[in-house]
Amino acid sequence: MSTKNSKKETVCIIGLGYVGLPLAIRAKEQGYDVIGLELDKNKVELINKKISPIEDAFLKEKIPLFPIKATTNEREIKKADIVLICVPTPVDSFHNPNLAPVRNACEMVAGNLKKGALVVLESTVNPGVSEEVVRPIFEKHKHKIGQDVFIAHCPERINPGDPKWNVTNIPRVVGAFTKKGLQKAQSFYESIVDGKIKPMKHIREAEACKVVENSFRDINIAFVNELAKSFDAMNIDVKDVIDGAATKPFSFMAHYPSCGIGGHCIPVDPYYLIERAKQAGFDHKFLRTSRTINNSMPEYTVELLQDKLNEIKMPLNGTVVGLAGIAYKSNVDDDRESPYYEIVNALKKHKAEIISFDPYLKNKSTCKSLKTLLEKSDAIILVTDHKEFKTIDGKLLKENGVKVIIDGKNCLNKNNIKKFNVIYKGIGR
Repeated sequence: MSTKNSKKETVCIIGLGYVGLPLAIRAKEQGYDVIGLELDKNKVELINKKISPIEDAFLKEKIPLFPIKATTNEREIKKADIVLICVPTPVDSFHNPNLAPVRNACEMVAGNLKKGALVVLESTVNPGVSEEVVRPIFEKHKHKIGQDVFIAHCPERINPGDPKWNVTNIPRVVGAFTKKGLQKAQSFYESIVDGKIKPMKHIREAEACKVVENSFRDINIAFVNELAKSFDAMNIDVKDVIDGAATKPFSFMAHYPSCGIGGHCIPVDPYYLIERAKQAGFDHKFLRTSRTINNSMPEYTVELLQDKLNEIKMPLNGTVVGLAGIAYKSNVDDDRESPYYEIVNALKKHKAEIISFDPYLKNKSTCKSLKTLLEKSDAIILVTDHKEFKTIDGKLLKENGVKVIIDGKNCLNKNNIKKFNVIYKGIGR
């Protein structure tokens, strides 16, 4: 086994989710002793049996080869030379940042810390959290920053389901409170990541990088979502236009509209920047507008369905609407912040009968198969572009009596579907 760790240090990772578990397995692969601390007992049990609790090809392959010790016992933190905090940073129903998981994790670590340990916050936070939230917790526990503990921030970068970019090769940025802490953090990440590790001059800069990355994507997606609405009114296929614009070899980056944005980054991180800037007296009007546009897409998708049903004089009230997909992105079992849930809420307002199927989230589906979903549905909304759904064509829809399909990811062949006299509508096409 190839390893970059020469002295067999112990790494403890707090939170074994989509970020923490791949990191834990990678650290083990690179020669570290690894302890994973997780509150979910079922997840701990599966990991200790060398079974991935997450639908992910990387984890399914690596966990049996590089097993880690998973536990619910916080006292295990005392054994660690390096502690990585990988807990969620959600927002509440009013889009206010909820830092309780970060606070709780820091309290746990500060109360069980080995002297001289490196503690790295990987959770996505707004600029200032390390200084205003994390540092005071460790100082309250009488730890001296730069002596008893070295604190750094390396914002997580992971792209679930991506066959190319994963925890082993995505470049990272890192910031810390002290020069020695920065060196320690950079050295650790260089030992587990093949991509470049960029040190930042200030820990606040490292925090800002992640929210800027995801705010950039949110803004660009909001632009094309608004274009989709505009082009619907002008009878222009927005996907064709974006594909055409993408032939320009510079100064254009293609983003595409959809029925909504999900996941734990793009729909969440901009709010952390918006709220922190507000405390500093600045109003992020552009970001707030982008969030408003993107949050409107699930409702807009249902409006498209209602319009198309009206063409054939069918009411949405009482119509059986099949939702193809629950997960927020293709070929994963992650439904965090998925537009599926807002689409469901919008359909309920119109008193539609809702059924669903997701091959990666069968326990949350009301149908056992795509076949059953199609057989029972009068209309379909494609929510997630899973590979299993890309086989849906006009012939299949016609055979099952589906009258309307709303392609929420613009991934189906609209001409083929229309050829079978099934009404097709994409987002902006």
